[in-house]
Amino acid sequence: TWAVPCEAVVSTQSTGEYDGGRTADDIVAWAEVKLEQFAEPPEIRELLNDEVFAEECREKSICIVSILPDILDTGAKGRNEYIDTLKSLGDKYKKRKFGWVWSFAGEQDKLQESLEIGGAGYPALAALNIKKNAVLHHRGGFSKDSINEFLQYVIAGRIAPSVLRKDVPKLRKATPWDGLDGQMPEEEDYSDLDDMELEDLDAVKTEL
Repeated sequence: TWAVPCEAVVSTQSTGEYDGGRTADDIVAWAEVKLEQFAEPPEIRELLNDEVFAEECREKSICIVSILPDILDTGAKGRNEYIDTLKSLGDKYKKRKFGWVWSFAGEQDKLQESLEIGGAGYPALAALNIKKNAVLHHRGGFSKDSINEFLQYVIAGRIAPSVLRKDVPKLRKATPWDGLDGQMPEEEDYSDLDDMELEDLDAVKTEL
């Protein structure tokens, strides 16, 4: 038996008085609750390569995959708002040990094709259980309340999963987002070609 339980758990965030029972099981259970309470929220990781996917999706029971719109469609502000929504939910469900990953439309197109995600537009979100070869698609809006409801259904088993019809491919290496607004690609300058065509035409006329 334990003579006297420790009186507090020291945390960088706060200190809590021990208010549980006096058995070893009571103390362990109380400590586990406090550890979950003070645990850091999971990182919302960009799908930059297959290593990230392996750590967040292949090694965890469930991972939440988000495909965001192209940066040209949202700008940095819009993309950060989507990521902040995911961070908030990651913190709410941190004790579930979900993996959390994101990419943007077309960047990991083979993965999108395998998960059948994004065909109805962006942003899109799905819960993937790769060990069971199953995926569950979120059909609602990309808001905290809507995704929260979806995750509650996933946890309760109230959504029928879809079987992956294609193997999940190895992801290609991607360039990390720099946090900035996107830039429209520069248009090709064809003025020199126009001048060349005119010069060629003048040359033909001279020969004739």
